[in-house]
Amino acid sequence: MSITKYQILVTVAECGSFTKAAELLGFTQSGISHAVTALESELELKLLSRSRGGVTLTADGRTLLPRFREMCELQRRMEEESRELRGLDIGLVRIAAFASISLQWLPYILSSFRALYPGIEFELLQSEDNTQTEQWLLQGRVDCGFMSMPAASEVDTWLLHRDEWKVLTATDHPFAGVAAFPLGALQEESFIQLNEGKDFEIEAVFEAQGISPNTQFTVAQDQTIMAMVEQGLGISIMPDLMLERSPYRIAAAHLPTPLFRDLRIAVKDQSACSRSTLRFVEHCQEWVAQHYGQGYPCLR
Repeated sequence: MSITKYQILVTVAECGSFTKAAELLGFTQSGISHAVTALESELELKLLSRSRGGVTLTADGRTLLPRFREMCELQRRMEEESRELRGLDIGLVRIAAFASISLQWLPYILSSFRALYPGIEFELLQSEDNTQTEQWLLQGRVDCGFMSMPAASEVDTWLLHRDEWKVLTATDHPFAGVAAFPLGALQEESFIQLNEGKDFEIEAVFEAQGISPNTQFTVAQDQTIMAMVEQGLGISIMPDLMLERSPYRIAAAHLPTPLFRDLRIAVKDQSACSRSTLRFVEHCQEWVAQHYGQGYPCLR
């Protein structure tokens, strides 16, 4: 069986569509469909259920999908290791990152890294939350991922930076410019809440402060929150990192009790990483240490 058929099956399962899989892989839709049909014929199993709503895995397909992923990952590792044995500084590093890292760090980290290793390519995936990043690591879908909460499983992580949570206000707000935002006002003011998916980081911040927010708006994007705060629609809480290079006219204050989130970079298993991935992890550590004056050891 060709490894390409496994790659096609995995991509179709992730996209839920033959058309989207064909676009990602550079095949025709009929070629994708034929490859899946051929794989089903070879295995004598129905792997996908086709309907007007899209494509979903059958029970047999769900059972075998982890094996297909393993075969694709082994093939990729073999190709990368063979290049490394030939002494070539080339390879592919697949990265998962959430919004603030993608915006504030990755463009500069990738630019400086590519100057050193122009032969290494990257695939960037935008993760919705820490849970998704960790799942992608364990599934082998990404080689490394940025996280802002401790991992629940045995992935290897490096603590890069402690990012402080700040209270945001409009510049003409009565408490704009104060060092620490008053606890009572934090609970009473109209609050603009970020829809966090499964992370619940901001809820944890309020729990640590011992208060409940007066939530008036719930939105999906950090930039939308900053624009709403600028217009005086309420206050919000956001990590300091997200405020760097912000074009919005807003003020930021410490929480009554300062709190931080730990920004980490994680891999599934440090001992099994490709050389390209380890080089990227090391470069991230060096870049953060250079720009924020911190460095941390590897944590389990």
